[in-house]
Amino acid sequence: MILIHIKKNTHRINYVFKHIFTRILGVEIEFTLSIEEFISHEGPKLSYGKKPLGNEMFFQSHGLLEQQGIESVDIVVKPWEETKCFFSVGEKSALPFDIFAASFYLLSRYEEYLPHLKDANDRYPASESLGVKEQFIKKPVIDIWAYKLKDILISNFSSLSISDRSLRIHNLVIAHEPFAFKYKGFFRSIAGYMRDLSQFKFRRLMDRTKTVLGISPDPYQTFNWIIETIKESTSELTVFFLLGESVKFREGINSQRKYFRRWIKIVADYTEVGLIFSKDAQSKFSILKKEKMQMENIINRTLKSSINDQFNIDLPDIYRDLVELEIERDCTMVYYDTVGFRSGTCTPFLFYDLDYEILTPLVIQSNVISTSSLYDKDHSEIHIIVEELYESVKEVNGTFSMIFSNKDFSPESDEIWKELFHEKLQHYAS
Repeated sequence: MILIHIKKNTHRINYVFKHIFTRILGVEIEFTLSIEEFISHEGPKLSYGKKPLGNEMFFQSHGLLEQQGIESVDIVVKPWEETKCFFSVGEKSALPFDIFAASFYLLSRYEEYLPHLKDANDRYPASESLGVKEQFIKKPVIDIWAYKLKDILISNFSSLSISDRSLRIHNLVIAHEPFAFKYKGFFRSIAGYMRDLSQFKFRRLMDRTKTVLGISPDPYQTFNWIIETIKESTSELTVFFLLGESVKFREGINSQRKYFRRWIKIVADYTEVGLIFSKDAQSKFSILKKEKMQMENIINRTLKSSINDQFNIDLPDIYRDLVELEIERDCTMVYYDTVGFRSGTCTPFLFYDLDYEILTPLVIQSNVISTSSLYDKDHSEIHIIVEELYESVKEVNGTFSMIFSNKDFSPESDEIWKELFHEKLQHYAS
């Protein structure tokens, strides 16, 4: 245990120190405001503030963690050995940057509360983020900073034992459109036929007819292959289904069909099933609650994980709603069109409500990559990108999480997605 002296005990300090010390490094900490208690403590100890108390290990505060509210913050990103950081501090500090304030800025998604331009789908664009602008988006910088802290702690406290955590693989499959042709309902099926005819897609028209008549399997129904693959793996996997209305009319299905619900139950027998909250649900709590109850009635257990349709995160409202519904984990923390660590970490973290200045029990899983951001790349480039990101996570023994679609494994999709899915579940996990 490490005793930490602070001048002021704030929710921000508690939040970020426990993420770095406890969640990443696995070290228990306690805080004290008492100088007498701090001086008399014989075990490992350090102080955090504007000035050191004496000759103890001291980390200088930038000031962000002692503040309240949201206001524009001046940020200058500087090189730091093999990484980058911001909120530089004085020479008396054991580290040249206030990694705690910098980590809080990224974890709380502080920048997403500030005025910004949204993209066409009302999302926070990657181009607005500090990570993209300063080119550190492809590194889990918070975990890297934490490991630098770890080195200093070990060199100064011989009695302190810090065990390395294990690398975790937790991939996601989004079954946004589980069937290409089946269970679309009368109007969507007719619209599909008309669209195929108008675009002279006669092969697709034939495939649609064979599938509807039961002659051929639906190409998007790839759950048999997914199940057979995960049977051989010890890695974690969550498969998400959409029950509400799809943003695009043609992608929607009748979620009341028994066959569709049956497949959700089958998948739930082999791995965790999560829920894709529809666009309508994200803006109306009653629909959000209804969709959660529908999924729980299908799987006959409490829904633990969710992800938002179109990867939309409307901070802080949607996360407050998830807390109200007692959802344990949200998996939307990824950019639709850009690879990298949106929150700067590869370690699951808790949602901190900046408006209310409170820590919540909602766990945010930071995903490193979605196949949607790679569809315009060739095979060699895809392999290089995925390998680079995987190695970044492996170096800090974090959680590697990649988002696939069930459509990635269909006969009409590129085989590279099947290869990557199997590789990320098998080869890298071994």
